[in-house]
Amino acid sequence: MAAQLTLQAPTALPPQEVTAYLERLWGEDLQHSSGAASFSLVVYEPSWLQQHLIRTGRVSCGLTGLLERDVIQAAKAAVPELGLPLSTAVMDQRLAWALGQQPGNRPMEDLRGQFVSAAISGLTPRRLITLAPSLDEGRGLETLVAAYCPLPEEGGGGQACGDVVVLRGGRGSLEQALPLVQPLIPPELPCWVWWNSSLDEAPQLLDDLAPPPRRLVVDSSLGQPRRCIDLLVERIEAGQAVNDLNWLRLRTWRESLAMVFDPPSRRNALEHVVQLDVDVEGDHPLKGLLLTAWLADRLGWHLVDTYRVEEGEGIGAEFQRTDGVSVQFRLMPVPVGSPKLHPGALVGLRLICAPEGRPPLCVILCSESGGCMRLEAGGMASMELAEDVVPLPNESEEMELARLLSGGHDTTNPLMAASARLAARLLPD
Repeated sequence: MAAQLTLQAPTALPPQEVTAYLERLWGEDLQHSSGAASFSLVVYEPSWLQQHLIRTGRVSCGLTGLLERDVIQAAKAAVPELGLPLSTAVMDQRLAWALGQQPGNRPMEDLRGQFVSAAISGLTPRRLITLAPSLDEGRGLETLVAAYCPLPEEGGGGQACGDVVVLRGGRGSLEQALPLVQPLIPPELPCWVWWNSSLDEAPQLLDDLAPPPRRLVVDSSLGQPRRCIDLLVERIEAGQAVNDLNWLRLRTWRESLAMVFDPPSRRNALEHVVQLDVDVEGDHPLKGLLLTAWLADRLGWHLVDTYRVEEGEGIGAEFQRTDGVSVQFRLMPVPVGSPKLHPGALVGLRLICAPEGRPPLCVILCSESGGCMRLEAGGMASMELAEDVVPLPNESEEMELARLLSGGHDTTNPLMAASARLAARLLPD
């Protein structure tokens, strides 16, 4: 079981005293512990959705920044109430914006940065720095510091393994506090920067927090698709180690697709793909484009052209296989009644293969059995049909982040790098 962390009561300090306090903390109070020789983690944690849900009285929990069950349920209940499309994902920034137009001023206990997920705390980060902007843009800067230790039953023995620094206030106050943050990052240890918000937000702050060689973690499902994919490609081309949680959520889809074609009777069918259709929730196409780009890159397809389909709602493209045969691709947004947490979740995928001397093969993968119905239409009776439901992991962002942190990953995943470059070309301007 991952070690749970117990935090001392955080100490509120004037900003200019934080560095000296940490030096004194480790030099005197915790002199018997050298601290974990692991990594530093800087988190930008606005939690706009949770702040608005608490402010308007829809949830009564403390502000932790974690997507707990009651937060998810309250967010989903707010979608029809606010007149938003039922396919609006919980983390769609348009939901937080719509909630922001609602009245309410309930107070909230701000625990961001102090409430550490067990998935991350079990890795014992040496320093966890959280920037927690407030809805009140005029709020002044507050700084809090605490040491943390593994629980005694987990073998901690009272030895401190790291510390926590929290900066709270209006976004302007946080931007002005950046000179305070930089000296707090130990130069001898790897540093990860997790931008846990929309990539449309505060681009200058993102640039200042996450210059190379710091390792950047983003979520390309949060923000305008063009901005998200362009930022990914820009950082990859600059040689920075960048990780995308949206890409990581494709893991089960890639594994399921590989398993479908694993039987010997189907292995060479991938060399004869003539059509690829992808359905996604709502109007954020990047996850579907990343999966398409990964498949095209692995099979050596050459992109010929891209275009809009069906009144601009979908995306079409033509690829050319290594043998010169054309592959037609179409990505379509589909309405759903119970969307996932993140915008643009995959609903289904259909691959049609036409191997020589054998009947055509149609492979359909879906996130749930009901999602297969649209892809099953249209001449499937004459084909061999292979259909499967993809098991979707029920893991939080913190679990995905912990997997990254535990693996090191001081370079960008080459499969993601190639897929991002091609996905950027697939997205029409």
